[in-house]
Amino acid sequence: MGLRHVLRLALPAVLSAAFLTGVSAPAQAAAPVSSFASTVGGDPADVYYPAGISERTPVALMLQGAQVGRAHYSSYARAVAAHGFIVVVPDHRRLLFFDDDFYPEQKQAAEAVAWMKAEDDRNGSPLEDRVKTTRLVLLGHSFGGAAGLSVVGEKCVFPFCTGLTYTMPTQVKAASLFGTNNKDFLTGAFADVDLQVPTQLVQGVQDGVALPADAETTYTKLKNDPKQIVRVSGANHYGITNAQNPAGADPETGPQTLTQAQSIEVTARWAAKFLLAAMGDEAAEDYVWNTGDAADPNVTVTGDN
Repeated sequence: MGLRHVLRLALPAVLSAAFLTGVSAPAQAAAPVSSFASTVGGDPADVYYPAGISERTPVALMLQGAQVGRAHYSSYARAVAAHGFIVVVPDHRRLLFFDDDFYPEQKQAAEAVAWMKAEDDRNGSPLEDRVKTTRLVLLGHSFGGAAGLSVVGEKCVFPFCTGLTYTMPTQVKAASLFGTNNKDFLTGAFADVDLQVPTQLVQGVQDGVALPADAETTYTKLKNDPKQIVRVSGANHYGITNAQNPAGADPETGPQTLTQAQSIEVTARWAAKFLLAAMGDEAAEDYVWNTGDAADPNVTVTGDN
C-alpha cells in the first residue's frame, strides 16, 4: 500500500483521533456561468459565477480532494454556480507527511472570507458590489470534505488544523460534503461532530474509496440539526470530478453506472438546494426536505431538520 493510498484512507479519518439506478430526474436548463482566475490566501483559484450577475450572491468554497487539482472540478463548480452561487475552487498545495500535493486545511474558510470582501471591493472585478460577504458555504470532496467537517464542527483537528483551537468564521452558514466520513483508520472509531451549521453528506453508493457504510456511521455522529445524507445510486468516489480517476489521485475500484454528466448534475443539484435552503430559500427547503427524494430516481435521502 503506497503512501498516497494510506493518506487517502487515513487522513480524513483522523477527525476522530433498493437504491434506484434509473435515468436522472429531469433537470432545468442550466443557467449560463462565467469564470475567471484569482488567488485566495496565496493559492491559485478558479471562480465560477452566474453570467450577468446583478445582485449580491453567496460564495461557495470548494475544498478539493487529496491530490485532485482544481481543474477537475470545473463541471461541478459550474453546475453549482448555475443555481445561484459564486463558486471558488483553490489549489491548496502543501507538504504533508513528505508528500507535497493538494491537501485542504481549515484555515481556507477564513481565507475565503477575506477574499470575498476584497473581491467585492475590487475595482473592475466582475463581482464588484455583487458578493454577499456575510454568506459563505462549504463544498468538499473526500479529504476536503473531512476538512469541512472539522470547520463545521469548530474543532482544531490535525492534519486540517495545526493549532490548539479553531474558531469557525461567522460567515460560514452551511456545508455539503461528497464522499466524506470520519472513520479513524487505525482504530475504526467514529467521533461525534458538534455541528455549528446545517450539514449535508452526499455519498455515491458505488464508492470504493470512501465506503458508503462509513458515511452512514458518520451521519449518526453528526450532532445537532439540520443534517442530511443523500445517497446517489450509480455514483462512485469521483462522481463530481470531470472524469473518472483524475491524474495523480488514487484510482477508484467501484464502477460508476451513471454517466459523469448525470452524477455531476445530481450531486450539484442536491448540494446547491441544501445550501440555499440553509440560507432561507423556501423553494429549495421544500425540495430538499419534502419533494426532492420522491422526484429523483437516483437518490434516497435521510434527514433531520
